[in-house]
Amino acid sequence: MEGISKDKFRKIGIDPSSNEAMARPRVGYWQDAWRRLKTNKVAMLAIVILLTICIMTVIGPHINGFKYEEVDSSKINLKPNSEHWFGTDELGRDVFSRVWQAGRTSMIIGIVGALISTIVGSIYGAFAAYFGGKVDNIMMRIVEVLTSIPYLIIVIIISIVTESRDIGTLLLTLTLTGWCSMARLVRGQMLQIKQQEYIMAAEALGVSPWKIITKHLIPNSLGIVIVTITFDIPGYIFAESFLSYLGLGPQPPATSWGALASAAQQNFIFYPHQLFFPALMIALTMLSFTLLGDGLRDALDPKLRQ
Repeated sequence: MEGISKDKFRKIGIDPSSNEAMARPRVGYWQDAWRRLKTNKVAMLAIVILLTICIMTVIGPHINGFKYEEVDSSKINLKPNSEHWFGTDELGRDVFSRVWQAGRTSMIIGIVGALISTIVGSIYGAFAAYFGGKVDNIMMRIVEVLTSIPYLIIVIIISIVTESRDIGTLLLTLTLTGWCSMARLVRGQMLQIKQQEYIMAAEALGVSPWKIITKHLIPNSLGIVIVTITFDIPGYIFAESFLSYLGLGPQPPATSWGALASAAQQNFIFYPHQLFFPALMIALTMLSFTLLGDGLRDALDPKLRQ
């Protein structure tokens, strides 16, 4: 062994500088959620469908050159053709333009209604969970009272008081009690989060309750809130369609998918196309939001993170 030269050997091992190297780039919570969402083909298809519908509600009423409120008595109840792609209604109005104009109203009601309910419900539920005790009991009893009132009664009362059935009135009616379910959901989530060490540390440092709620509690509940929004939007669209079907929705010249379906059901036997297209849009939109919600729920589940 003494005759072997050290020059014939070289040291091998771990480079100390490589100890800081990461096996893979660090991925944040939202980046990881988006990565997993992209692998869900059904959810991505739902996103494509919803984006297409949203774009069409903006440009659709102007594509074929017919205004949605334009009446032509010489073209009453036409079937779909090369000029009127979805046919015409009982007043000779182009159904294609009316479907997309109605979609604009329905989507606004669905999205804005869900956002209002989310904001109000999240803040209300967060305060109830954070303060707890008597404050929580009183606030939750108020929620129970509001949820026990049928919203049809609320619609009728508000319509009588305001003497209006425009989009603003309909949004007020639907969101007056629509935030209650979000408040309950957020409250349950907050009751778990507020026991975490970082919340106790913030309280010990004298951070105000408002900052704790807005900076710590609500942001850490965004996952479940976002998923709930995707389920609330089709709920509001369906509620608006149901009210319009009963004649309690937006009144002419405004229109919605529910209003179109309500008007078309009277002539459904003879002119089924007038009901088919708005009903298809309602079903397609609700199904897409539901599938997207399922995909988001899986993507945002921390138990599935790798």
